[in-house]
Amino acid sequence: MSSPSEKRPPSVGLFVTCLVDTIRPGIGFAAAQLLAQAGCEVDVPRQTCCGQPAFNSGDRITTRALAEQTIAAFETFDYVVVPSGSCAGMIKTHYPELFVGEPDWMPRVARFCAKVHELMAFLVDVRGLRAVAARYDGTVTYHDSCSGLRELGVHDQPRLLLQSVEGLELREMADADVCCGFGGTFCVKYPDISGAIVEKKAANVIASGADTLLAGDLGCLMNMAGKLQRMGREVAVRHVAEVLAGTGTAPAIGMARREGGT
Repeated sequence: MSSPSEKRPPSVGLFVTCLVDTIRPGIGFAAAQLLAQAGCEVDVPRQTCCGQPAFNSGDRITTRALAEQTIAAFETFDYVVVPSGSCAGMIKTHYPELFVGEPDWMPRVARFCAKVHELMAFLVDVRGLRAVAARYDGTVTYHDSCSGLRELGVHDQPRLLLQSVEGLELREMADADVCCGFGGTFCVKYPDISGAIVEKKAANVIASGADTLLAGDLGCLMNMAGKLQRMGREVAVRHVAEVLAGTGTAPAIGMARREGGT
């Protein structure tokens, strides 16, 4: 893949993800803000699901159709950035599996996947961002989502940027790199196992003493927020991009807006 021209800002296609679009659009706006601050020209083309639920359920026909749509929508950009390790991992790691043995497709897919990045990794590893101009008054702990960590190597990048946030104290929880139990369709297929896993994760969040839980995947965040709220724990749960973009004053995930819309 040739590097973007230095004469213009790199063009970034923001893959918003289904959950962000339908559940918490503010994450998408925060991601776009961070990308713009990193000197990128951001666009959000018409898009649909990355295909991960179908892929995990064994439906390769649907997954392939969605992959073709995604490639066609995003391949003209210099980079494709995703505020989700899960969806980014699906695209970057598993799309090539769908086109094995097809000489007309494989080079095209390889070029496309080479420019797909998870948001935190892109900001730090590609754009060289080391600090953000944001403030968050509170103690936070960070959960490493499985796909982002194991498929894409996202670990140090969010922590590096969080260190630059004024007023923020990072407290590492025990087993931060252990699954939260969401796993996409896993939590639907195996709810008892999923519930036992998230119970342990919630206990580690509480033991950290942090008042805020951060992660880079909305699915994981929804799962952990739901468990914490059912336990009666007032831990604010947010996507890391929201804090880094300075939008961490909005109601936390699963928290009702106050009267007056604030």
